[in-house]
Amino acid sequence: MAKTLSKQVKPNGANGAKGTLVPWLGIAVIVILADQLTKIAISKVFAYGEGRVITPFFNLVLVYNKGAAFSFLAAAGGWQRWAFTALGVVAALVISYLLKRHAGQRMFCTALSLILGGALGNVLDRLMYGHVIDFLDFHLGASHWPAFNVADSAITVGAVLLVFDELRRVRGSR
Repeated sequence: MAKTLSKQVKPNGANGAKGTLVPWLGIAVIVILADQLTKIAISKVFAYGEGRVITPFFNLVLVYNKGAAFSFLAAAGGWQRWAFTALGVVAALVISYLLKRHAGQRMFCTALSLILGGALGNVLDRLMYGHVIDFLDFHLGASHWPAFNVADSAITVGAVLLVFDELRRVRGSR
């Protein structure tokens, strides 16, 4: 008598099965393309520091960031370019490993793919220009949020999705 063995797969790949990287790298490539194309467009239309009012709370402005988030270490003397580039590359390698290992977990991998695309978009800027191109400027009156870009937006959305996914996972285990 032959026994049939089958592995039960949980919905949304909750079992953490290994799988293909293709869809997740596809999302990252879309983020990189959107990021780089918008940066090229802004760089062609605007001079450094030039801005244009779009709404009462949003402007487009071309600025360069030699540091990290909120211009952290922007005036550090140049070493930060290579440190943040290396950090982005290491993060990309770790994220790629996690994507391969957990390819069946849709929300988790979507979040990581957005972070991967954003990190590599900013790494490309650092390698090509020595700084990151930022252009999205939100404000309330005279108070401005630091300018950012599509890559930064993807990283932020990815981080929010990671938190949401973890909260959902914890809630589901009760």
